[in-house]
Amino acid sequence: MELVFWTAIAIIFYTFLGYGILLYVLVVLKRIFSSNKTPFDPHYCPSVTFVVPCYNEADTVVQKINNCLALDYPKDKLTIIFITDGSNDGSPALIQQFPNIKLLHSPHRAGKAEAENRAMLHIQSEITVFSDANTILPHDAIQKLVRHYHNPKVGAVAGEKRIQPKTADQAAGAGEGIYWRYESLLKRLDSELHTIVGAAGELFSFRTSLFSPIEKDTILDDFILSMRIAAKGYLVLYEPEAYAMETASASIKEELKRKVRICAGGWQSMSRLLPILNPLPNPVLTFQYFSHRVLRWTIVPFLLMLVLVLNILLAIDSNLYGMILLVQFSFYGFAIIGWLLENKNIKLKTFFVPYYFLIMNYSVIAGYIRFMNGQQSAAWERSKRGI
Repeated sequence: MELVFWTAIAIIFYTFLGYGILLYVLVVLKRIFSSNKTPFDPHYCPSVTFVVPCYNEADTVVQKINNCLALDYPKDKLTIIFITDGSNDGSPALIQQFPNIKLLHSPHRAGKAEAENRAMLHIQSEITVFSDANTILPHDAIQKLVRHYHNPKVGAVAGEKRIQPKTADQAAGAGEGIYWRYESLLKRLDSELHTIVGAAGELFSFRTSLFSPIEKDTILDDFILSMRIAAKGYLVLYEPEAYAMETASASIKEELKRKVRICAGGWQSMSRLLPILNPLPNPVLTFQYFSHRVLRWTIVPFLLMLVLVLNILLAIDSNLYGMILLVQFSFYGFAIIGWLLENKNIKLKTFFVPYYFLIMNYSVIAGYIRFMNGQQSAAWERSKRGI
């Protein structure tokens, strides 16, 4: 029982902290023994198509269009496409008012993956960039992304997701903001070591020639696409200077809805990316994928429950395990207080972070149930965002 307990503790620690520590050590060693860096070419300016999938985004689409038109990139090298499949809120009509924007619209809503497959048939540029409709980008975002493609080994470049601080004092804002700051750190290290394992759709670019149609029922299209590019032997890099800003979810309820969908997509993605778990073609990619994604999306939430049960049994005859159990109860107690304080104007992030941590791990289990039952649609359901 003790062996199982400490093994589970070790796996949990490695998943959330140990991998980050090991990754940092490996990156430092790489810096010491390898100083080769591909210099940026200031004159490199490939053709780019900027694609924004939308579904009933009438409240944000004009702001997004103005943001796209303000991007600092040669206009003769940049094409902007908005996809509004299934939208019935008037957003297609709003987009048509802008002659510099190409609109692709179908009354049929088949999900984001299918909409992107259809959009790719219209793209001839060297580089394609996907960006969500509810995000705002800095004016030099495209320049920061495409400068990496001067290196022929680079197949995709992902930008950074940043949470606007307006709702940082809410449970969702505090938890989501801290999560993404830590996730961004891991992505920077992953990218420097070899490649990132999964891109966020808020801002993601890739060589158009590397695109292969995605299954229509795909939930995490950006993740699947980036991982398949990495599996082909190309690097998928992370560029934190190209970032997408969005507000946090309006509440934990909205964040939970989003997380469960992502976790259901995680289970689906893992089932379709099984060849990457074979370390022979690319051992570093397998190591990063297993450590950063697979452990989080599979056994860790179940291990958390197992550790609590085993700790209760072991604490019966041991003061040491009794103290460990007290630490566990304190952590879960903080999470309960975070739940009680949710969305109240009380600045106690100490309680919000444990609460968000539990929500994340609960989402993995709920996502697994949805995936197994086939209940998760590929069509995106918008989550309400803070204002």
